[in-house]
Amino acid sequence: MKKSLEEIRNILNRHRDELRDKHKVTEIGIFGSYVRGEQKKRSDLDILVEIGEPISLLTFVGIENYLAKILKTKVDLVPKDSIRPELKERILKEVVYL
Repeated sequence: MKKSLEEIRNILNRHRDELRDKHKVTEIGIFGSYVRGEQKKRSDLDILVEIGEPISLLTFVGIENYLAKILKTKVDLVPKDSIRPELKERILKEVVYL
């Protein structure tokens, strides 16, 4: 069974210190099907992040894997500064920040 948006927010809030201190995540939000209440059994979880310092691709993938592990679902991690221009307005309107 898929988690609700509130359950996801609670899990992320419990891990907020580690996300900030170990992974340098300064801002995190959820967007996409979970925010719209349209998630399906196979939906991934779209998470928007801002990282406080430059990181390598390997570190970024590590953050994505960490989030997938604690949330027990597939995560699509999107850096806030890398949103595709044609999607930026829609994503920023619907994102729910923690």
